[in-house]
Amino acid sequence: MESLVRTLRHHDHLYYVEGQPEISDAEYDELFRALGQLEADHPDLVLDDSPSRRVGAPVPEGRGFAVVEHTVPMLSIDSLFSADEVRDFEARILRFLNLDDADLAWVVEPKFDGVSLSVVYEDGRLVRAVTRGDGERGEDVTSNARTIRNLPLALDGVTRKLPRLLEVRGEVLMARDRFERFNAARAARGEERFANARNATAGAMRRNDPAEVARYPLEFHIWAMPRCEGVEFTTQEDASKALRAWGFADSGHGRVVRGLAACLAYHDEIEARRDEIPFEMDGIVAKLDRFDLRERLGTTSRSTRWQYAHKFAAREVSATLRAIETMVGNGGRLTPRAHVLPVEVGGITVRHATLHNADYVAELGLSIGDRVFLRRAGDVIPQILGVAKVADGAAPSDWEASLPEELHEAVARGDGSVAHDWRSSWSVPKGCPACGTAPVAEGKYWRCPNAECTPQRIGRTLILVGQGAFEIEGLGEKQIAQLYDAGLLQGSADVFALDASDEVRAKLLALDRWGRKSVDNLQAELAQRRRVPLARFLVALAIPDVGPSTARVLAQHFKSLEAIASASEDELMHVDGVGPEVAAKVARWFRDERLSRTAARLLELGVVIEAPAPKVVDGPFAGQTVVFTGTLERMGRGEAKQRVEELGGHVASAVSAKTTILVVGGKPGSKAKKAEELGVRVILEDEFLRLAERG
Repeated sequence: MESLVRTLRHHDHLYYVEGQPEISDAEYDELFRALGQLEADHPDLVLDDSPSRRVGAPVPEGRGFAVVEHTVPMLSIDSLFSADEVRDFEARILRFLNLDDADLAWVVEPKFDGVSLSVVYEDGRLVRAVTRGDGERGEDVTSNARTIRNLPLALDGVTRKLPRLLEVRGEVLMARDRFERFNAARAARGEERFANARNATAGAMRRNDPAEVARYPLEFHIWAMPRCEGVEFTTQEDASKALRAWGFADSGHGRVVRGLAACLAYHDEIEARRDEIPFEMDGIVAKLDRFDLRERLGTTSRSTRWQYAHKFAAREVSATLRAIETMVGNGGRLTPRAHVLPVEVGGITVRHATLHNADYVAELGLSIGDRVFLRRAGDVIPQILGVAKVADGAAPSDWEASLPEELHEAVARGDGSVAHDWRSSWSVPKGCPACGTAPVAEGKYWRCPNAECTPQRIGRTLILVGQGAFEIEGLGEKQIAQLYDAGLLQGSADVFALDASDEVRAKLLALDRWGRKSVDNLQAELAQRRRVPLARFLVALAIPDVGPSTARVLAQHFKSLEAIASASEDELMHVDGVGPEVAAKVARWFRDERLSRTAARLLELGVVIEAPAPKVVDGPFAGQTVVFTGTLERMGRGEAKQRVEELGGHVASAVSAKTTILVVGGKPGSKAKKAEELGVRVILEDEFLRLAERG
C-alpha cells in the first residue's frame, strides 16, 4: 500500500504539476484499482495521504462550514492602475526604509482571478484549508480542498527537509480549456452552464459534497508562505524553490526581477500575452523578494506594505443604454444606475453599470438609447466610459418590450426615478424613490435625509448581519425586507429581538418560505452571535465610512464604546488612520439620537461587547503619545512610527495637550514651538533611536 501510494503520488505530480505524464490513463487507473482493492481488504491500514482519501464524507444538509480564525490575517493588496502609481508606491517604500537605492529585487507573477485559499500542513500532512473570508476569519473547506488534484495531501521530503508547520496560500483556479470542457459536459447532461470559471470555482469550494467538488477541474497555484516553522528562508525565491520541491504547483509564469523598470516591463509583457496564458487574470503582483525588508515594512490594518497589484487595462465593449434608474443606498445616497441591453464582457453577462453621480452622467451627456462604451473596471465592476453612437431617429419597434421587468413597478409609479423613454435624459428626482422625501445636495452627491427611509433601514440591517459585523448567515436582503414589511423589524438592532418570545416565533413561521427549520437555525445563530468584539460592534452600527479597518483602529485606541461615543472630533483625529471627514461623521453619528439609539437597543437586547485585550508592553514608549516633526536621517518616518507602536506607544499627527513626546528631526516645523508652549518633552533623533533600540 505504501509503495502504491508513493507511485500514485509521483504520477499525480507529473500529470497535474509538471504536465509531463509518464504513463497512460489506463495504467494509472490500474494502479489506483490495485490500491483500492488492498484498502478494501485492510481498511484499518488505509494511509491518510492515500489518493483514495481525497474525497471525504459530505457536510450534513443544513450545516454550514466551520468558521476559522487565520493565525496570520489574509490582508488585501494595494491595486495600482498606472506606471506613475507604481513609482509612487516604490517611493513610499524607499522613504519608509530610508533607502536611496531603488534597485530592489522583486518577485513578479500574474494576478490570477480565482478563489484565495490558505492550506496548513503539520509534519508534512495536510490538516486544514481555509477560505480568505473577511481576511481575519474564513471557512474550513478542508474536505473540498483535498479533492484538488495538484494540491499535495502529504509533502515530498526526499530532496528538502520538511517543516514542522507550514502555511501556504494560493489561488484555486480552472484553466480556460478545462473549464470549457467541463461546461460542455454539464450542458450535455442537461445542467446549466456556468458564466465564468471564477464563479464556478467559488461555488465548488462551498459545496457540501466533496464527491461533487471532485468533478470540477480545480487547480491550486501558490503565491505566499506566511508561516514556516523548522526551516528558514531569507528570500521569496528560495522559499518558492522549496515549495516546488515539496510538491506544490505554481503557474511557471513568475520570476525574480531587479528594479522597478523590470516590474513595469513584466506587467506589459504579461498583459500582451494575457490570452495565451490558460488562466483568467486581471493584472500582475509584485512583491519584495527579501523577507527582512518585508518584516520592516509590515502591514497596515488593511493591506501589506511590501507588495502591490498592477492592474491591466479593462476590457471594453459597447452596449445600448436602455434606462437609468435612481438607486437609494444604505446611507441614503441617490445614485444613478445604468441598465443596458445584455452584453458579455470577459465571460460575464452585464445588464447594469455604475454611473457614480449626477455630475458624471452630465459629463458623459447620456441619452436613453445611446450606444455606450462599457468596461469592467478592474475586470470586476461594469462602468460606462462614454457615448459610442448617439441615439437618433425613431425608437426600435421592440423598445417598449425590452424594458427590464425589474423596472416596471418604478415606471408605473411615475415618480421620475427611472429615465426610460427613447432619447430622454436622466436627472435627480424631486423626491426619494423610496419615501418621497426631497433629496439634499452633499457636494457632487444627492442624499435622502430621511434616516427611516426603507432602503436605508434595510441597508443598515444588511451591514449589521454581514461580514465584519455579527455575520448572521440566515438573513439576506429579501428576508430582511420581508421582516420589515411584516413589522418584525423597526430598526437594524431589532434583529436580536427575533428570538424574544413564542409570539415572535409564531409570526416568523407564518411568513412565506419560513419553516420550522429555518426559524430554529436563525434563532440558534442569534444566540451564538450575541457576544462580539468592539470593532465588529462598531461595524454593525453602519456609521458612514467606518468599515472593519477604521473600526479596528478606533477600538484599539479608545478601548470602549463609551469612550468613542463621547470623543470630540479633535480626539478622533488623533487616531492614526482617522482623518477629519471620518472624525466628523463618527462624532455626528453619536450625536444623532435616532442613529445612536441603535447601539443602546443592541445592548438592551442582550448583545455583549468584548473589549479588546490590552497590549501588555513594558517598553520605553508604553503609554506615551508620540509626534514626529522634521526629517529623520537614519530611519524612515513610517518605520519609526511602527517601532513606537511595537513598544507600546501611540503615534499622533498633531501636538496637543495629550502629547507626551515630540521627536525632532531636520528642518522641524511649527510643532516644536507648540510643544514648547505645552511643556511637551522634546527629544532629538539620536535619543529616539536609543530608546527604540532599548525595546
